[in-house]
Amino acid sequence: MTNTLFRNTLAIVAMAVTLGACASKGQPTAQYDFGPLPAAAAPASASIGAIIVADVSGPAALDTERMHYRLLYADARQSRPYAYNQWVSTPAQLLTQRIKARIGQAGAQVLSTTDAAASATVLRMEVVDFAQNFDTATSSNGVLSLRASVFRNHRLVDQKTFTRSAPASSADAAGGARALADASDAVATDLITWLAALPPSK
Repeated sequence: MTNTLFRNTLAIVAMAVTLGACASKGQPTAQYDFGPLPAAAAPASASIGAIIVADVSGPAALDTERMHYRLLYADARQSRPYAYNQWVSTPAQLLTQRIKARIGQAGAQVLSTTDAAASATVLRMEVVDFAQNFDTATSSNGVLSLRASVFRNHRLVDQKTFTRSAPASSADAAGGARALADASDAVATDLITWLAALPPSK
């Protein structure tokens, strides 16, 4: 009787594992990025000149390709991952690529940290918030908050936090990806305007 029960239990476990494997293989993972660059704005930022753009940093929770969302109406303190959706790279990497591209698109010379000798102006950025927040079960927004600091000759010139929110077109990962891309482009535009308004290096 005991042997029969043991064999039945093993059979049930094996069946559950098989079904779980089939379910995971049956649902492919969708990957998202920020999409193509928007149309270039007027080159008002040409006064930025050459600038070193350091890689964007952020909290450890964003050091992953997984896409997360928050249900503000249920528990705003809980970050939940999408099961079958992810970014093509980490949010920090996506933001670094996007902001460099937007600054270059606006007419500035974008340099990396390895080119430190070529420019005394350095832009450092830190993500404060990067999330798809659901106000209701069918309504969400992509929110980006980014703290930017400009240094010249190792001295802080100015620091500012930029925050933008964009509505998601659908209550899913695809809508969240587009909303976060829109919020990121809006922050990049604000950042470029701020950089152009800073006093020129002496």
